[in-house]
Amino acid sequence: MSAEKLDALFGNPRDADNPVGYAAILAADERHEMLAEGERLLEAYGMNAEFVPAAYGGRLVRADRLAEVQRALWRRDPCLGLGYGFSSLLGSVNIWSAGTHEQRTKAAEILLGGGRIAAAFHELDHGNDFAHAECAAVPSDDGWLLTGRKEIVTNLRRAEAMVLFARTSEVAGSRSHSQFFVTRGELPADRVLDLPRFPSSGMNGVQLGGLRFSDCPIPGNAMLGRPGQGIENALRAYQLSRVVLPAILVGPLDTALRLALECVHERRLYGGFAADLPYVRAALARAYADLLAVDAFCGVGLRALHLAPEATLLYAPAVKYLTSRIVLDAFEDLRAVMGAQGYLREGSYAMFQKLVRDAAPATFAHISRSACLVLILPQLPRLARKSWLADPAAAQQLFDLGADLPPLDFDQLAVGMLSGDGLIGVLAETAERESAGSPVGRFAVRFRDEVLALRDQCAALAPSDLTVGASPEAYAVADRYTVLLAAAAALAVWRGDDRQQEAALLGILDRLSGRLGGAPVLTPDERASAEQALFDIAVERFQDGRLLDLSARHVSG
Repeated sequence: MSAEKLDALFGNPRDADNPVGYAAILAADERHEMLAEGERLLEAYGMNAEFVPAAYGGRLVRADRLAEVQRALWRRDPCLGLGYGFSSLLGSVNIWSAGTHEQRTKAAEILLGGGRIAAAFHELDHGNDFAHAECAAVPSDDGWLLTGRKEIVTNLRRAEAMVLFARTSEVAGSRSHSQFFVTRGELPADRVLDLPRFPSSGMNGVQLGGLRFSDCPIPGNAMLGRPGQGIENALRAYQLSRVVLPAILVGPLDTALRLALECVHERRLYGGFAADLPYVRAALARAYADLLAVDAFCGVGLRALHLAPEATLLYAPAVKYLTSRIVLDAFEDLRAVMGAQGYLREGSYAMFQKLVRDAAPATFAHISRSACLVLILPQLPRLARKSWLADPAAAQQLFDLGADLPPLDFDQLAVGMLSGDGLIGVLAETAERESAGSPVGRFAVRFRDEVLALRDQCAALAPSDLTVGASPEAYAVADRYTVLLAAAAALAVWRGDDRQQEAALLGILDRLSGRLGGAPVLTPDERASAEQALFDIAVERFQDGRLLDLSARHVSG
């Protein structure tokens, strides 16, 4: 199975008679329902096999392939992507990472049989602050007794099983919580109460549920790993999903940009077409640059899961943090171009408003942006002191998107302090290699100088700045660091792929540099030239029926 196969099954989304086309997707959204025909199609495709490692009978071998298939689905309907299966990935990655062979086998049987596994972590009072989760499990004669609530959990009512995150110790600290893998059938009905569905402004069809547990018995063999390892297990397992989910969001952004391109070439303004206006062309070019930046950064992050798993504890939250900001900003730029058409729930472009609503919760789901920065901050002083501008760039293999990879090994994902930072090394090498007067060379020098400034700022961070109580200035340091990682990823990806045009790279670097502030690197004429080239590339690919991402793959609709 492949993304191409999935695209073929979905058919032309513009076909009004297509039971999984845009008309059917929008009608289900208005009813706040999952698209039933879409779920049947995914069952026939065997989508759940994408979430199960090959060793247990599934198709999960490469993180980039997982993202590519999911992107094809989310490009059509993010609600179907989350509500049918991705929520099962969020639950099951903890089992592949920390479970026993028996637990993994059990999870694989559930998923390959068409079942679902919910990730029951969230509590409204604490959000992503898992260290203060109150739902508690206490030892009993033959297992555990669970008391408390879990809320806003995708597919909780529909799931055959769940991974629960619960407090198992009253001692404060990172060892106070554990994870449990249980089936719904193992929970006595009189000790579990389904809470009413939580409505949302996006992802209308997704079933967001909750449970209240009252001294609910859990089998003694349900724990994943050892007592107190809940946070550690999650930090390891979610390195995968924190890169895969941002990579998937390129799909909805791709569709939104294609709809905007169609709209501006059909909409008449001021005696011509909207596409004739310089502002419109520039806005679309910048949104396209953002899409390519996200794709490159995510692509490197996905390959790092295989080639540099020790580094993904840092790179995964960096990808999740920055790309969520970029995606939301790009949608807002497109909304400005679309005007009223970007809000209408009927008509040729109604899919646009649904994509905007669905993408918003997906960017912060699973971990908030501030929580990502909290994971990054403790790593920075050591890296700044020992690695930045001293270590060489990572091997080019990390940046050759689509090239061969060893199988994904969850056991290699680590939790600890990093000793090197090969992505930052790219900036120093590029600054030395490129002509100082060339646009790429000027960008490289700009980013290298930013590394030097950040190195000094990291040296001045107080111990309290490496915790959740960090100062705004410390958070700003981590924010700027993620921009440098994205710039390094783009530079290295373009260096290894002669199919990509330099004008697109300049547009990406211009957008990223703008997030750092300061004087622009490009002259006004250079910026205008790069943006016109980006607009032309986007139009050419759109008219040729190809995706706008780095794959440029031909698609239907």
